[in-house]
Amino acid sequence: MAWDFETEPEYEAKLAWARTFVDEEVLPLETLDLDGEDLLKAIRPLQEEVKGEGLWAAHLPPELGGMGFGQVRLGLLHEVLGRCFLAPVVFGNNAPDSGNAELLAVGIEANGRDEQRTRWLEPLLEGKLRSAFSMTEPGAGADPTLIATTAVRDGEEWVINGHKWFTSNGSVADFLIVMCVTNPDVHPYAGCSMVLVPADTPGVDIVRDVPTMEHPFPHFGKFGGHSEIVYRDVRVPVENLVGNEGDGFRLAQMRLGPGRIHHCMRWLGQSQRAFDMLCERAVSRYLHGSLLADKQMVQSWVADSMAEMAAARLMTLHAAWKMDREGAPAARVEIAMIKYYGAGVLYNVIDRAIQAHGSLGFSTDLPLEHMYRTARAARIYDGPDEVHKVTVARQVLKRYAPAEVPTEHVPTRREAAQKKFADLLAEVSAND
Repeated sequence: MAWDFETEPEYEAKLAWARTFVDEEVLPLETLDLDGEDLLKAIRPLQEEVKGEGLWAAHLPPELGGMGFGQVRLGLLHEVLGRCFLAPVVFGNNAPDSGNAELLAVGIEANGRDEQRTRWLEPLLEGKLRSAFSMTEPGAGADPTLIATTAVRDGEEWVINGHKWFTSNGSVADFLIVMCVTNPDVHPYAGCSMVLVPADTPGVDIVRDVPTMEHPFPHFGKFGGHSEIVYRDVRVPVENLVGNEGDGFRLAQMRLGPGRIHHCMRWLGQSQRAFDMLCERAVSRYLHGSLLADKQMVQSWVADSMAEMAAARLMTLHAAWKMDREGAPAARVEIAMIKYYGAGVLYNVIDRAIQAHGSLGFSTDLPLEHMYRTARAARIYDGPDEVHKVTVARQVLKRYAPAEVPTEHVPTRREAAQKKFADLLAEVSAND
């Protein structure tokens, strides 16, 4: 079956508009000394322009205010948005809000609780509310089956107790979607659920924003960081269940599959930006008697980067195409491959661009150092490289059966050839 990544001329025009818009309107925001509410105020007029162009929250179906694009088209858009870390916010599909909106939409369809639509989903889509996804725990990162946070039913309420960290947007969210164990007597895949928790609920203790390589300061203003949170006897109505009880892992996989494709395409956009800087530096910088572009070492960086980006792009578009045609479960191997391969390409290309710029690339005068710090996290979040490699290997090896071991001696190719030659000599001797 042939792969087809072609899109309509109308959509290509939208992509062209998005490229120009990101480069001319969004990228300059990186140079402004703005944070928190001031940055959000600068972004809001740009969000209105995106809405007017029909590209707002494009990952969502039309009934939720999106465009209903498939994963290939979404991937091509995310490739553009990857050029600037602010672009997903401007286009209404930044994590974790975009994934949480999809979770709520699927959950409402499953449990029929339309009050969640009016109270949480619609304001989230309009940008009036912000959300957080609270899943990772200090003892349950790469292996989410070890999640220990519990939600125990007490009459018409859930009582939540547990310790989470790296909850993106946790310190600025209006509500959190919390992964909890609701039935400890069954396998975690069937015993976990997701529960909506308003951020101002008594017992929700936002301990801190965890400093990271990407956000090295204790608090990232009102723009959101990665929070450590303790839930102490937090009570919410039973109606705050997302989907149905026991749906936690199913919903998580539904959220993470498309999200990984979007991550990988944004990484390609970021890689392309770093690659452009690498090449521009190569044809501009003169030292030791020639331009960097004339040095074979630099030529190797350019060639390797170009090949790696091309391979990652084809792999990612193929994963998106397969998901569009056959669904996320059928594309499990392809999605796992692009997660670790794409993260490596992103890191390598940015690293080469920094090396070509020398100390300038290491400085904050250029965006490369921030891109580099952000890129290192790509090999960890949404599952570390090693977990995805294990997934690929296990799924691929299932397609093979052990070789049959013969019960009696089977001649080797060498033995067979020797016998054939001996038979030929014997035949010649007999004729003589």
